[in-house]
Amino acid sequence: MIYRAIGLMSGSSLDGLDIVFAILEEQGGKWTYEINKAACYPYPPEWNDRLITATELPARDYLLLHSAYGNYLGEQVNRFIAENNLQYQVGLVASHGHTTFHLPSERMTAQLGDGAAIAAATGLPVVTDLRAMDVALGGQGAPIVPMGEKMLLAGYDYFLNLGGIANISSAAGNENDFIAFDICPANRVLNMLAADAGQEYDKDGMMAAAGIVQESLLAQLNELEYYKQPWPKSLANTFGTDVIYPLIKQHGCTIPDALATLTEHIAVQVPAAVTALHHGPGKLLCTGGGAHNDFLVKRLREKLAPAGVEAIVPDASLVDYKEALVMAFLGILRWRQEATTLASVTGAKRNSVGGSLWNGE
Repeated sequence: MIYRAIGLMSGSSLDGLDIVFAILEEQGGKWTYEINKAACYPYPPEWNDRLITATELPARDYLLLHSAYGNYLGEQVNRFIAENNLQYQVGLVASHGHTTFHLPSERMTAQLGDGAAIAAATGLPVVTDLRAMDVALGGQGAPIVPMGEKMLLAGYDYFLNLGGIANISSAAGNENDFIAFDICPANRVLNMLAADAGQEYDKDGMMAAAGIVQESLLAQLNELEYYKQPWPKSLANTFGTDVIYPLIKQHGCTIPDALATLTEHIAVQVPAAVTALHHGPGKLLCTGGGAHNDFLVKRLREKLAPAGVEAIVPDASLVDYKEALVMAFLGILRWRQEATTLASVTGAKRNSVGGSLWNGE
């Protein structure tokens, strides 16, 4: 069976809206994929500001934003279809939405982007709220990508996503052994520090490479309580913005030194997560915006080498659009009424079919 779907992903780093048109085929339980078209639409300043401040809004204004952002997403899907001549080719749209509140301990998670608005704007079937069922079943609702990694990306032992938050999955063992969890803040805070120096981001990690690691600050970061917790576990964006970033700023170091220290923090926590998984040497697929950070990847490779783990950065389309690809895949699984989450990853009572389905025309 062949499926043609669009996947939408808005990450916590707020670098833009990732859109993928994927062609996925299932034969005898085995899946293959092709990223046929892909784009990243940077957020206009107005939308960037609205998403950053969303959690500060009163309830009425938050719900108005939820609807408005859904309409915005629908408009971007229509733009993407028009620019790539995909009229009458798309069977489904799956949107992750933009995460605002993530409180799995309270059995609540919220992503902006009203699915009904997307469906109304596009006239297509739309799947949203992909985390909600898992959280309702007592799970973390995150990471959500491992089902796609498991089904689409054979041949790797570990999957590292360096997005706004760094997370890891392990493909070792059978489905019941598949484990994934959030490691630490990454691009979101790196970009915040770069912005303090008037830069959108630290290109290739050049500022970090010129800085000096502040050992006392690094020790403070590595001693934070979250890193001592067992999985399943996940992070809200606020851990980076309200804990890590202020801690770094309070230290008073230069921006290059701050970037160098946070980069080293990530380079310490990722190997620690790999070691905790107890799956030994193997290949680690490194994707997400941080995979373009040459200095960060260099430090990760140096730190992972003693454990016999090889960090592999794939082609740019998979680096940049893996999560949007997986959103398209999860939308298809929801359409097929098949599990979209793994309880072994999230800690939920069971695997579940997640996602709200909104019919278009």
